[in-house]
This record gives sequence, structure tokens and C-alpha cells, in this order.
Amino acid sequence: MRREHRRRATRLACALLLTGVVAGCGGDGGYEPRGDWRPLPEGPPPQVAPPSDSQVPPPAGPPSGGGSGSGEGQEDGNVVATGLDVPTGLVLLPDGTALVAERETGRLLQVFPDRSPARELMVVPGIDTAGDGGLYGLALSPTFAEDGLVYAYLSTATDNRVVRFPVGGTPNPVLVGIPRGEVHNGGALLFGVDGSLYVGTGDTGNPALAQDPASLAGKVLRIDVFGQPVDGDVVFGRGFSNVTALCAAGDETIYATDDASDRPDELTEVVAGADAGFPTEVRGSTAPVQEIDDAVGGLAGCAVAGPTIHLGALEGERVYSVTLDGSGAPVDVPEELIPDRYGRLRTVVLEQQTGALWITTSNRDGAGEPGEDDDRVLRILPPGASGQESPL
Repeated sequence: MRREHRRRATRLACALLLTGVVAGCGGDGGYEPRGDWRPLPEGPPPQVAPPSDSQVPPPAGPPSGGGSGSGEGQEDGNVVATGLDVPTGLVLLPDGTALVAERETGRLLQVFPDRSPARELMVVPGIDTAGDGGLYGLALSPTFAEDGLVYAYLSTATDNRVVRFPVGGTPNPVLVGIPRGEVHNGGALLFGVDGSLYVGTGDTGNPALAQDPASLAGKVLRIDVFGQPVDGDVVFGRGFSNVTALCAAGDETIYATDDASDRPDELTEVVAGADAGFPTEVRGSTAPVQEIDDAVGGLAGCAVAGPTIHLGALEGERVYSVTLDGSGAPVDVPEELIPDRYGRLRTVVLEQQTGALWITTSNRDGAGEPGEDDDRVLRILPPGASGQESPL
């Protein structure tokens, strides 16, 4: 009994520590900014948006130049972390720092907006990286301030699954048995405003599974925090090739990026009980909101900022910004942000306080051409964020 009491006390101490900072039990303290933030001298004048918290500096302006190696040999105000290995999952913590997951190493790192060196927090065990398997999406518990739990989507040798754990703790299964394959393993997580967890999966290279009602592959799933179906059915939407990201608008509309290999990539609204039309359009299939040609697509990130949805693109090596009208249709062709500057761009996450975008690169994934300091985590201010115009 005393031993169990000590274990509970230890877990509670970790959870309380995580409400403000992530340093792990027995760590070296929390996030300490390195003095007042000052813009770096390289590149055009910084794009300044007033931070709501003095610990979170505004993003700097982009450097001139292009290619995944741009910025090498000079300070780049958009880059907040370097030397990472395929950073895929990213969530923002309450203290303004980011929790970043590396796909192949399983490492979780804390990344700082003031460009302090990234801090390794733990290595998630049990990950199998065969094919394109690995550690993918992250999400914070809806009650993170109380329980300090992180949810992750990862591949094992036998399946894809959702697990949860306190940083530094042992992952416990939430949803297991999601089919896995050499390709198209999906990996998106998103908590809705009602506390439901949405899980994006891939078809594992077998397109027929996407529309098979008996399979969890090629779907958007909906579960509670314990892994149980919401409203009696674990499948929320079907007919997807490879759901790489999920994001939600203020009206609770949920969007998915679908990275197909033999047709245009799609940004699709996920409608409860509906079919997204892969591999075969069926009666009532949901039409895509936006298509991006696969050769310049590779959609892998999704973040909503008002009427605009920002999409990270691997092959496109840029962020596509799709602005929607009142009916949910694009008002024009997508705007392109930071094209051909940092190589393959993957995860995109919105910082609510300033409108900044946190973005991960994916140049060490075997398909890119990594620069000397790849992979990186970026933090940029897109045009119109916080009322500022910026010449991206």
C-alpha cells in the first residue's frame, strides 16, 4: 500500500510539473528564456507581432535565398531548432514551448521559441520504423493541466496504435490494432472541443481497406480518452488514402489532409458517416475542399487560422495557405509561403497568441536533400497574423 502511494505521489508530481513546463521528474528545471528577445541581424527587418507573454518572442522575418540549405552559415530568425531527425509530431505546451517527436528515433524534445538548445525529454519505446513506420502525431490531453498526459500515434512491429503517457513515463495503449504497412501509415491526432480524440489512419498501401467498413485503415476514427467509440462507432469518416494531418476550425469543422500517391492530394472536410471517395467515388462522396497536384504536394500538415488553412507540403517544399469563403469554398488559388527555402515541410501548428506557425522540416526522411543543420523546427509569422502584413 505504501509503495502504491509513493507511485501515485510520483505520478502526481510529474503531472503538476508538466502544467507549466516539461522537464521530467528530477530534471534541471523549467523553461528559462535567455534574457530579452532580440531580432537577429540577418535577413530583412523582422516581422513583429506583440507577444501576449514576455517569455514568447515574436517570430523573425524570413531570410533571403532558397533551397533546403538556405540560411546555412548565417543566423536565420525563423529557425528555432536544428539538428533534428525527421521531426513529425509537434504540440505547443502551456509555457509557450513546443513538444516535438522524431519519427525514427522516438525521441521527444522540448523546443524553445527563443532558440535555446532543444532539450531531450525521453525516448518513446516500442517503435518499429520499418517502411515509413515510426512515431507520428502528438496531442495533449484535454485535461493536461491536471494529468500531464501526452497522446501519440506510433507504429509497432504488428500494428499502428494510439498510446498515452506522462513525459518520462511508460506508454499505455489507448487504441490498438490499426493496420500498418510499408507505406501509408497515417498518423494524425486531434482533440475536438468536446474532448473526443480524432485519429487519422492510412490504407497501408491496400486501397480497398479505405472503404471497408470492417477495417480501421484509411479512416478518421473518433474515440474517447480511454479508446472507446463515441456514439457507438469508432469510424467517423472513411474513404481516405493516407490521413497525414487533422485540424479544426472555430465552428468545429474538422479537416483532413489526404496524401495520395497516384492522384492529387486533398484537403477534405471530414463529415460524420461520410465517404471521402477513395479509391472509388460513391454516392454522396465528400468533394475535396482543395486539391494540390501530387508532384508539388505531399500534404502533411494542417493548421486553421480564421478563414485560412495552412498546409505543409513535402514535395511542394512550401506552405499552401487556402482561404475559404462563408460557404467553405476557396476564394482563390492557394497562397504560397516560404517556397523552396527549407526543403520538405511537414507538420504545421498554429500559435494562438500571436498567429505564428510552427513548422517542421522532413529532409532526413530518405526523400529529401538535407542541409548541414537539418532537420529544423521553424516559427514564422504569415501575412495578416496579429494584424501585421509580412512579405513572405
